Amino acid sequence: MGKVVLVTGAARQLGDRFVRRVLRDPEVDRVIAVDAVAPEQPPAGAHFVQADIRQPAIARVLAEHAVDTVVHLNVTGMAFGTGGRATVKETNVIGTMQLLGACQKSPTVRRLVVKSSTSVYGSAPRDPAVLTEATAPKSLSSGGFAKDAVEVEGYVRGFARRRPDVAVCVLRFANILGPDAETPLADYLSLPVLPTVFGYDPRLQFVHEDDVIDVLAIASREPRRGTLNSGTFNIAGDGVLLLSQCSRRLGRPTVPVPLPAVTWIGQALRTVGMTDFSPEQIRLLTHGRVVSTVEMRETLGFHPAFTTAETFGDFARSRGPGLLPPERTGAAVDRLAAASFASRPRPRPRPGGTAGTTRTAPGRGAHRR
Repeated sequence: MGKVVLVTGAARQLGDRFVRRVLRDPEVDRVIAVDAVAPEQPPAGAHFVQADIRQPAIARVLAEHAVDTVVHLNVTGMAFGTGGRATVKETNVIGTMQLLGACQKSPTVRRLVVKSSTSVYGSAPRDPAVLTEATAPKSLSSGGFAKDAVEVEGYVRGFARRRPDVAVCVLRFANILGPDAETPLADYLSLPVLPTVFGYDPRLQFVHEDDVIDVLAIASREPRRGTLNSGTFNIAGDGVLLLSQCSRRLGRPTVPVPLPAVTWIGQALRTVGMTDFSPEQIRLLTHGRVVSTVEMRETLGFHPAFTTAETFGDFARSRGPGLLPPERTGAAVDRLAAASFASRPRPRPRPGGTAGTTRTAPGRGAHRR
């Protein structure tokens, strides 16, 4: 008999795509799609159960269908259906607690995959240039999705200790982008004009929504030889982009404003419902975040099909032209950079030396004789 896979958050775009993907897996016998909201078109072949994971009824679903693999995708920063931030937090945290409690009691569950985020590292000015899975955050978020993700991972670690017989895989995704991405950052990058923090140009990483589905499929299967489908893994495309590069490729102008003003703008945008410009996203757009993907490649055995730049390019094409033509904007920036470099004063030759040489002051890299 094949595997029985239960997927939470199945009514969302990402969950729906994963359900359709896992239905094609020859090792899977049944797929149980769970969400509190019914999807518009349930995938053919999947058994949809309308259930709220915040309620104890999820335990009956696991027992009734003898589920052996649970893929928990209902951890998100975006509201869905009715309810606001409070409902999202309850679903993320309370829902995860109820689901883990049900998995702990289930004798059939053998594998658990949890969608998390690199936002658990936070964004701080003294962060390492590259964050690994073992890096402790410099500053924890006091609220928002980042705090939810930290709490969720804490409950998952507790579950792993209580059920060592269950293979637990936590996937920390970088910012997910693509033509159909539903994320706060995608909403921000879709604004006609991008408010940025004056004096900062953060480094950003992205992962394509297609790669998200592929790595979820790998994590939910039995590991191949030489790989290990349990543990915590950063998931991101190769390379980084600066926010200024993103704005030029989108053809969207930026408006640099002081940090306090960005906070006020974020509050205004949230009030009118244009985007969830939360404090944690403001910190990301101030200090940036880059993670290591060595474990993803060497231990999990996953190699993304899209780099960070290719992911962003696919996203940019889906959003249509911005207010500025990207090609002309990029060329103008290149010309300004070249002109700035050419206008820099060249160092004059010093007596007894050559042009471009500098003397080292005593006590700064030199030893007195």
